[in-house]
Formats: sequence, C-alpha cells, structure tokens
Amino acid sequence: MSHVYLGKLTLFWCDTCNVPVLGKKCAKCGGETRRVEVTPPGDIRPAFPFDVDLINKAIADGFGHEGMIQGKVVVLNKAPYEDRLDEIYVDGRMFGAVRFDPVRLKWTFMPRPYAAKQMKLTKGFVIADKGAEKPLLGSSNMLGPGVIDCDENIRIDDEVIVLVNGRPVAMGRAKMTGADMKARKKGVAVKTRWNGYDDNAVPAGGQTWDDAIAANANYIDGFESEGISFAKKVAAEKNLPVTVSYSGGKDSLATLLIVRKALPDFDVMYINTGLEFPETTANVHEVAEKYGLKLKIAEAESFWAAAPKFGPPSVEARWCCKVCKLGPITNLIETSYPSGCLSFIGQRRYESEVRAKSLRVWQNPWVGNQTSASPIQNWTALHIWLYLFREKAPYNPLYERGFDRIGCWLCPSASLADYEYVKQQHPEMWQQWEAFLLDYCKKVGLSPGYVTYGLWRWKRLPPQWEEIRNTLGITTTTPEGKVEALEFNVVCGHRPCKDGSVSAEGSFDAPLDLERLEIMLRPLGEVKTMDGVIFIPSGERSVQVFATGTVVARGKDEATVGETIRLAEKAIRRGMLCTGCGVCVGACPINAITKENHKASIGEACNACGECIDICPLVKFRRSGGQ
Repeated sequence: MSHVYLGKLTLFWCDTCNVPVLGKKCAKCGGETRRVEVTPPGDIRPAFPFDVDLINKAIADGFGHEGMIQGKVVVLNKAPYEDRLDEIYVDGRMFGAVRFDPVRLKWTFMPRPYAAKQMKLTKGFVIADKGAEKPLLGSSNMLGPGVIDCDENIRIDDEVIVLVNGRPVAMGRAKMTGADMKARKKGVAVKTRWNGYDDNAVPAGGQTWDDAIAANANYIDGFESEGISFAKKVAAEKNLPVTVSYSGGKDSLATLLIVRKALPDFDVMYINTGLEFPETTANVHEVAEKYGLKLKIAEAESFWAAAPKFGPPSVEARWCCKVCKLGPITNLIETSYPSGCLSFIGQRRYESEVRAKSLRVWQNPWVGNQTSASPIQNWTALHIWLYLFREKAPYNPLYERGFDRIGCWLCPSASLADYEYVKQQHPEMWQQWEAFLLDYCKKVGLSPGYVTYGLWRWKRLPPQWEEIRNTLGITTTTPEGKVEALEFNVVCGHRPCKDGSVSAEGSFDAPLDLERLEIMLRPLGEVKTMDGVIFIPSGERSVQVFATGTVVARGKDEATVGETIRLAEKAIRRGMLCTGCGVCVGACPINAITKENHKASIGEACNACGECIDICPLVKFRRSGGQ
C-alpha cells in the first residue's frame, strides 16, 4: 500500500537551536535549517509530557532504560499502521516509533539506530558474533547460529536490538524466543527492520516550546496573516451571516482565533452529539466565555435510542454522523439562518485524502443553505500547535492526556489505543458502550473478542484485521436474539392480476403503527385510510399497508412493482423507526417536514417528490444482523 503526502512537507530542524522549524530558515538564530524526512502524510505534532512519559515507559518495558528522553523538544508523526503508530523525532533525528500492539493491547517501542546507541540495555538485546556484522549491515536478518548471547526473556515478536562489539547494528522483531536464540537454533532469530550504525552527535537538551515559537515567528505570522485575509475576502464575497463551527478541537480553535481577528461579528456553533467528552463541552463554554462569543448549541437526539435500530456504527456506515451531527446542524441553520450562513470550519488537507482534494470554499452537500470555508486548509498540525501556544489559547486538555483527535469518544474510526484511553479516563462511559456491544454481539452471533479487540468497527474486516482475528482465534457464535431492525421479506412477488397489472406482497416482522405512518407515507403519494389499512394510489402504481405488517404493491409491470415495494419498505421503515435526527428536514425542497415530539412529521404540503426517503439514515445505513 503506497502513501502520499497530502500537502507540502514543512518539517525542518534548526541544529543550532535544536527545535523544529516550518521552513528553511530559523527566525531565532537566523541560520539555515535541515530538512527532516518523515513518513507520509507528514502531519507533525508536538509530544506533550504525557506522550513523552508513555514513550519512556515503553522504552523501559522493552529495553530497561529508564527516563531516556529528558529536556528535549519532541515531535510525533502518525504513520500508517493497522492501529496507532507514532514516529518520534528527537534532535531532528528519527528516534524510533511507538505502536499500540492490537494483539497484546499495549504500547511497544520500536527503536531506530539514533535511539539504540543511547540506550543502556538490560532487556531486549541480542549479541551477535563479529561474522554477522557485514550481513547485518547489508540488511540481512539475524540468524540463530550467529547469536553469542541475548536476553533470555525475549518472546516471539518482541522488539529487539542486535549488537556487535557493544554497538547496535540492527533493530527488528524477534522470530525466536530468547531460549532458542541462546541454543543457537537454525533459522531467523531476528527479522531486522533497520540496519546500520548511527554516528550523529547527540546535542544537549534544555530546549522548550517557547524556543520553537521564537524560531517560527515569521512562519506563524505569515500563515495567520494569510488566514485573516482569506476570511475577510470570503465574508465580503458571500455577504451572509458568519459562523464558526467549533468542535472543541485544535483545528476549529485555530480557525476561531483567525476569524476573531478578521471579522467583528460572528456566532459560534457547537454540535453536542451526546457522545462528546465532558472535557470537550466544558472547553466550548470556556472558549466562548474567554473571548465573549455568542454560542449556539445544536443538541442531537439520543444516540442510545438510535443504536438498537442501526447496530453499532462502522467504518463503512457511520450512521452516527448523520443522526448526531448532520441532523442537529441542519435544524440549527434552518431555524437560525433561514437565508443561509457562511461557516468557517477547521478543515486541513493533511487530515485525509478526501480533505486534501477538497476546495477551500465549498457548499455543504447535505445542508443546502450552508457555505463552508477553511482559513487553515494548508496548515499542518505543527502550524496549529505553534499558533495556539503563541496565542496562549485554551485548548482542550484531552490533547495533554494522549488523545491526538477530539470527537465522539466511541467513533468506529478511532484506534484501540484511543479506546484504552477512554477506558482509563472515563470508565463509566466505556462500560455503557461495552455493555451495548456485548449484548449486540450476543444477538447477532459474534464472540466477545469482537468487542475486546474492536472488530465491531467493520462490516467486513480489512485483511490485516482478519489476520489478527485468526491469530487470536476469535470466532462467530450462535445468534441468541434479534436486533431491532424491522426486517422485511417479500413473500410473494410479481403475480399477474386480472387487469393486466402485476402485484407483489411483502411482510414486516412486527405490527405497524398506521396512525404514525399516515403522515410519514405522504412522499409515496396521496394517503387514504380505512379500518386497519392505508391505501396510496399514485399513477400506474399503488401501495396497500396493513396494520399486521403486510404490504401489497401493484404496478403496470414487474419493474414498476419491484421499485414500488422497495420504496414502500424504505418509507415504512423510516416512519416506524424515526430517531428524530432531522436530516430530512433540511432535505425537503419545499420545507414540508418539521420535527415534533422528537420525530419527523411530514405536512400536507408534501408534493411526494421522495427526496426525503433515501437521505434518511435509517434507509441509507440499515444494518442487518450480521458482521
């Protein structure tokens, strides 16, 4: 799998000041900087004390060296990996990486030569004979017969360092136990990943992020100035009420500061999905109070009420975003800005390939009257953090406690490492989610391992996770229940009728609330009711819906009747299981849909265009009882 940079590489290092710089010249000493090669996407961020402590602990656990990183400015780069892997840069050198092992469920340090040469090893070492030096320098693996000594507690797949004459010459993963290495068994003892000696000098520490701010003063000023000019220009061109979408994250905070310096009047919009960390909501109010801003909060309907109907959200079907984010923001904008608004959003190209290709000003495809713009589209995470540090901005404290992204705490796109932090810092929240997942897995026939190792996050496991599942021996089980999904089956399809038309019959697995459906089936046509039956004639087709759950569709031919019964199924499912998310409210071109008592309600003005049916998350993300 190849990876590309999502934007221009901007990590350089001033060896004189020993700090990261965003360009080729240091503003503090005036000297030239050295370009640092990083793995794509290259979105560098600072290591907080929490991160440094985690790295030091992983080094101590694997190699026995206590408190290795002290008094240095350290930056991290999230690199591609099945879970979470952060490359570590110290003194402008690749120091190593920490990865969260999805099998052992713990952090592991992966040393590079620059770190290995500074270590006092009491664990994880393999001593090779002189004859192995040349092959190892040539990137060969370490073979068992070449081992002189090693840590006898080494387990298969442990990270190890290979030494020749006391100097680290290779690093990699053990493919034998320490006991087998000591016995000099034949075969590969260490599959090497990095080979070679490192002769770079190790500078003294003592640098701080204040030094880094001084070294980047000109770059920070330049990016801020450009962002302010951009915000002013877009606001003048669009001539709409201005808002800032603030999520409690670093990017939206930087955006808010830029807009605050650019424009005199704007509102702050916050979507409370009901799945936000308490620290995030507290930060939103803190920021609004500190800067004297007008705060508008969009409250989502309950995720916990919707989850039994959808099942857990997945990477492929993140229904939660539509229900808990899109619906609330649609309602807020419809009511507060009926003629539309301009929203400045903290979107950056370095976050994903989709955002790298996104325009800097765009129309929200889901909320027709919201124009969005990003003043920080070309900023890296390092730009963001240097700016926030300089401005002494009140950023979310979760960043200082291991989280590199702020959002819904149970997001299926999060890593196992993120979930471990949730478990440790908010156990009561995780216990609620874990109980739901275990109950769901029992109903659909998935073993508890799907919860422990986060396999619930996919409908179909990616190859690397399928391999992990097999390694762990996690299997399916016998389903013990049923997910609240309102299942529908066509029981008799395409029957010829006496008048030359064709009919089809299907049935839901539960009785239907016809009083509720009377208003929710209007997008299918004119609704007529009689005892226990809804009848909807519409041109050359018709639908009958019975309180028992039976649905009969009729059309001029097989194609028409097939389309009709599928459309009826969607509309009924939507009406019966509505979570009140409000997505359909914004989708209606004639404003015929409102929210009443936490449910959507379709008014008599409905012209049966059907635009609101397929956009409904219950239709779009319907999840069956399998994985």
